[in-house]
Amino acid sequence: MKTTIKVAAVAAAGVLALTGCSGSSSADTAHTVNLVGYSVLEQANAELIKAFQQTDAGKGVDFKESYGASGDQSRAVAAGQDADEVHLSLEPDVTRLVDAGMVDKNWKDNATDGMCSQSIVVMVVKSGNPKHITSWSDLTKPGVGIVTPNPASSGSAKWNLLAAYGSVLADGGSAADADKYMKAFFHNVAALPDSGRDATTAFTGGTGDVLLSYENEAILARQNGTDFDYVVPDSSILIQNPCALTTDASKSAQSWMDFQKSKEGQKLYAETGYRPLEDVGDVTVEGANDPSNPFPEPKKLLTIDKDFGGWGVANDKFFGDGTDGAPTGILTKIQSEAGQ
Repeated sequence: MKTTIKVAAVAAAGVLALTGCSGSSSADTAHTVNLVGYSVLEQANAELIKAFQQTDAGKGVDFKESYGASGDQSRAVAAGQDADEVHLSLEPDVTRLVDAGMVDKNWKDNATDGMCSQSIVVMVVKSGNPKHITSWSDLTKPGVGIVTPNPASSGSAKWNLLAAYGSVLADGGSAADADKYMKAFFHNVAALPDSGRDATTAFTGGTGDVLLSYENEAILARQNGTDFDYVVPDSSILIQNPCALTTDASKSAQSWMDFQKSKEGQKLYAETGYRPLEDVGDVTVEGANDPSNPFPEPKKLLTIDKDFGGWGVANDKFFGDGTDGAPTGILTKIQSEAGQ
């Protein structure tokens, strides 16, 4: 398998809660990396960290890791949680830290446009797909319960909802058609857990009929023995996960990020279900629908920049709140009106 999806410039164990000085690395050790990530990264990073520590740059480097819902993680760092690197679900969660002076404004000026990992939105269904869910239109049928994280806390939720909304546009529908679809969509929502990992736990625990998820989360769960199927819909969205160093990050954190973006690092991410940022050659991905061809391209792959004007526009347009906290975004208003 040779993946062809690339960013522009490039041809689950315990959670450790960290507190301390705002955006700073440990002052007494240059060989500790405080890594703050979104929830579903935890197990994928375990293999990368192990491999990095076997390199010359990684020898003697220790990691203090914290994982959770992306928005919550970003707010925690802004409030004082130690971080050398943040690896979050979506760009606005890094922008918050730029605005707080904790991440350099030029964090995207590199070969990967600031991204460390990528995936797409897929539909996870019960084993055997008893409700025959194969398309976005199937999600709004009577009796179909949808599980997706809450956009108030989770970055993956925003990717999921934009994929759903964008599926109507990709099929030739208008914005009004997309609004109508999303009203029916939210009518069928059975649960809105705080994070992507919590959403997977709720679904595997028996809630709902379909889970909207990162493809890598679905693959990783199957690698761990979870019994469900997943569907790559005809229309999806390219999920791009940003990573950035804080302004006073340790030197070891830069070496770690370089390893993440290297061909070796990207191949390790691919083995846990992430679509690599560059061609990493043939890779077999256990848990994928086809392990030898794990990353099929949807007929229509939306991107945040091309189809939604970039996160600088999309975040407020679709997920914004007013000064009084009332939802003003297209999707958060529909969600609120649906009583979700």
